Amino acid sequence: MLSAMSADAWLTFGVLAGVMALLMFTRSAPYLVLLGGVAVLLTFRVISEADLLAGLANPGMVTVGLLFAVVSGVRETGAMNWVAARLLGRPRSVTSAQFRIVGPVAFLSAFMSNTPVVAVMLPVLHDWARKQQISVSKLLIPLSYASILGGACTLIGTSTVLVVNGLIISEFGPDAGLGMFEIANVGLPCAVLGIGYLLLFGRFLPDRRPVLNPDDDAREYVVEMLVEDGSALAGVSIEAAGLRHLPGLYLVEIDRDGQVLPAVSSSVVLRERDRLVFAGIVESVVDLRRFRGLVPATDQIFKLDASRSNRSLVEAVVSSACPIVGMTIRAGQFRTRYNAAVIALARNGRRVNQKIGDIVLQAGDTLLLEARASFAEQHRNSRDFFLVSQVEDSAPTRHERSWISLVVLATMVLAVTSGALSMLNASMLAAAAMILTRCTSAAAALRSVDFQVLLVIVAAFGIGRAMQTSGAAEWMTLRLVLLAGEDPLLILAILCGLTMVFTNVINSNAAAVLMFPIAISTASTLSSPEVAISPLPFVIAIIMGAASSFATPIGYQTNLMVMGPGGYRFGDFLKIGVPLSLLVWGTSVLLIPRIWPF
Repeated sequence: MLSAMSADAWLTFGVLAGVMALLMFTRSAPYLVLLGGVAVLLTFRVISEADLLAGLANPGMVTVGLLFAVVSGVRETGAMNWVAARLLGRPRSVTSAQFRIVGPVAFLSAFMSNTPVVAVMLPVLHDWARKQQISVSKLLIPLSYASILGGACTLIGTSTVLVVNGLIISEFGPDAGLGMFEIANVGLPCAVLGIGYLLLFGRFLPDRRPVLNPDDDAREYVVEMLVEDGSALAGVSIEAAGLRHLPGLYLVEIDRDGQVLPAVSSSVVLRERDRLVFAGIVESVVDLRRFRGLVPATDQIFKLDASRSNRSLVEAVVSSACPIVGMTIRAGQFRTRYNAAVIALARNGRRVNQKIGDIVLQAGDTLLLEARASFAEQHRNSRDFFLVSQVEDSAPTRHERSWISLVVLATMVLAVTSGALSMLNASMLAAAAMILTRCTSAAAALRSVDFQVLLVIVAAFGIGRAMQTSGAAEWMTLRLVLLAGEDPLLILAILCGLTMVFTNVINSNAAAVLMFPIAISTASTLSSPEVAISPLPFVIAIIMGAASSFATPIGYQTNLMVMGPGGYRFGDFLKIGVPLSLLVWGTSVLLIPRIWPF
């Protein structure tokens, strides 16, 4: 007979319902909502301080934090942008863009932890989507879901399968463990159907664009870029080089050996020493500077004291008190005076069609400067400028170290895939290697960490712990399983479905660990002296249920990672994730008894 629920269990259900309601029906920051829920549970002693702090020490949470540093190295060297340009190309539609993402991501996630796959692809897809003028919210949920589907195809694809395999070995001995591709018998069909579903219905994902569209920016700069000697862009057409369709940027002309080529056609082939004149907004100028083989045409940047790795772009509005107002930038010796090179200039929202050095400065001119990272702080209160602000993520790309960052990333993946190192150990070494090889700086690596994501993960672990310690999860599980009677197929369907529910409200590993003893106990209860019921199909059902974290953002860390960057709301995951969960559930229930008989 079932015992009544405890007061702690009732309180946990109430907090969980309140958290979900706030996430679904308000625009409150997820980390604030979840931390508020955890604070209530901690105040009423449903969980202890040790339970809460255990989330901070969880290997998954620490690994995600370290991976931000690894991604910083990959991003700052431009390595993944180079790979993405060849892998992703130029899609003709949103569905085509999703197709180019989900297949490779699912494949990679089958052979390495899906968390680093998503961590590496997030900034790449963000930049790629902006260049292709596609809303990134159309791409990031498919990214997360494809990584989850792929992770359920091998033993090493996700920590959930490894955790359950460890439980099997502990219960039945080392020979009972799953083979490397055994789970693929059901995981691969689910992945294929799931990817097909995403491509069919992914078009209905929300179109969440920034409130301020970069195309509405009133400041339009003119910037000159030079094709370097030996550049890979030499001999490539404007179209093939990807310089024709940059959002917010327009190629005005090419200066080739003193001959100006106006109204440049897409078929024009670039040459070494070509000077390309672009007009556009500051965000697009930042993108332009990331192209391998293009450098600012002004020779002033090569005379700056600071190394390029210690520079960034700064916007500065010239004041009437500036001593070189009324003088040309060259005659005023701007670089010598401020140790900064003028890259471009905008005046009253209009572009100024003159060589940078020949422009006569006026009060109110907005300058785009390449300067030391400390320039903005040093001149923030200077009388020479009305306003000084640093442009985000504008440090020069370290192209010469891109191969190093790719080697570090590949080594991390191989170390984890081969079992030589844990994901935590490998990511820690990879983060250190990125800093030591100067693929990124320690300061940049620290700035790249999204602490809101980490707080959400910690809070999710706290709520999951409350579901376990209060008895709420077990009470619900036993109550529903007893309704199935003695039909093994019906019990398998309920176990898989319940695990799927719990993995979306706590987390996948906790759900699997919670349900595993119930699966073993169920098989033992159904067995008789005449007929022995195998526990394996029930265990496989739990694995597939735990791997189906699609319906909420809090069930799996990759969902949490894409929620903020994609601008998603709780309901977005419900709309696209619930049908996908039902699809995986139905496929699993249909296939598991045929592959692993009772």
